Amino acid sequence: MRLQQRPTGLVTTIVTAQVLGLMALAPVQAQSAAASSAQAYPQRPIRLIVPSAPGGSPDISSRMFASEIARQMGQQLVVDNRSGAGGLIGYELVAKAPADGYTLGYATFALSTMHALVPNLRLDIMRDLQMVMRITSTPNVLAVFPGLPVKSVEELLAHARKNPGALHFGSSGVGTSLHLGGELLMSMTGVKLVHVPYKGVDLAVTATISGESQVLIHNSTPMIPHVKSGRVRGLAVTTAKRVATLPDLPTVSEAGVPGYEIAPWGGIMAPKGIPKDILARLNSEFNIALKAKTIQDTYNAAGVGIIGGSAEQFTEFLRQETEKWGALIKRLGLKG
Repeated sequence: MRLQQRPTGLVTTIVTAQVLGLMALAPVQAQSAAASSAQAYPQRPIRLIVPSAPGGSPDISSRMFASEIARQMGQQLVVDNRSGAGGLIGYELVAKAPADGYTLGYATFALSTMHALVPNLRLDIMRDLQMVMRITSTPNVLAVFPGLPVKSVEELLAHARKNPGALHFGSSGVGTSLHLGGELLMSMTGVKLVHVPYKGVDLAVTATISGESQVLIHNSTPMIPHVKSGRVRGLAVTTAKRVATLPDLPTVSEAGVPGYEIAPWGGIMAPKGIPKDILARLNSEFNIALKAKTIQDTYNAAGVGIIGGSAEQFTEFLRQETEKWGALIKRLGLKG
């Protein structure tokens, strides 16, 4: 029996129409899948790796956000402290984790100095980590031992010029914001101070109160009580603008060193490759949490600047910070 042939043109038309129809549906289906993925996330607790010990500023911030994010997203945000190697241990754990939105990290100022401080660093910040949202900008306070005969930044610089190498400034270690704040001041003014790295920030504070070291540049949160009680004499804040909790202190820039600025910061990061829809969801949720009254009140009372914004803004900020501090560290030949 002979089979009847269908017209070739008709077959081509039918097949073409089917292919075109599938192609038209593909973007819609992809968008639906992405939306469904974002809506379904999270289906289990999210781990937030904090690259420092319990009790510090990153840990306190992370635990504040944990309760807000849990309430908003219906899943726990579990804080996991992984201190060591100046934060590198925690950062590497984040970078090596699956990029599925269930492991996040708390990013700190140290992230912007690591490449310059640590030779042959395995971690590549821009390649291995995805910034989610910048949370805070913390002013440092330039303070001195109360017995030092200076009451302003101008007087401090004049005293240091008359007594080169006689003044010591304490820090919690090489490459920290306390250390780099002092190095930046020397670099921009030409004065000579002697850096004394202590084994912990509390020791550096105690040394300034006692007069063992005479100069300290440290975060406003722990310094505010010491400044207000007179245990140290506050001279200025290191941010571009004045701080509401220390209204009588000028900025270092307006007090005689134009352009001086150092402001340790905090933010949320994730492994590189996290799906865009989940990244957008996380950015939105953390921005919402940042507006919670408890978080706002806590940061405002500590003089901490509240930032927020997009993942792209945080990424560009980190790029600029890395370039700024990397250039200073290399010029001074510092090693972590």
